[in-house]
Amino acid sequence: MKEAPFQCQVFVCVNDRHGTRNSCADGGSPEIKARLKEAVLARGISKTQVRVSNSLCQGQCEQGPNVMLYPQNKWFTHVTLDQVEEIADTVARLVREG
Repeated sequence: MKEAPFQCQVFVCVNDRHGTRNSCADGGSPEIKARLKEAVLARGISKTQVRVSNSLCQGQCEQGPNVMLYPQNKWFTHVTLDQVEEIADTVARLVREG
């Protein structure tokens, strides 16, 4: 067993249920993930400190799009593009607090 390689791993649910049920992808989560990745890097946080990753279903589809910060146990629900900067600020603060 090893320690996690990143100070924070940002999991953005991009699950797409293809119309059979609401899914995070229906709410634009692929674009949220792309912009969040850019916003984190724009704050001077290196890719070795934080990883912004796709995830599949986090079991909270009705609250999606969902973003989870690990290991900090922070959860953002009903995420929109307007919230990307706020989430990136939270990630930056958590990394600084270490």
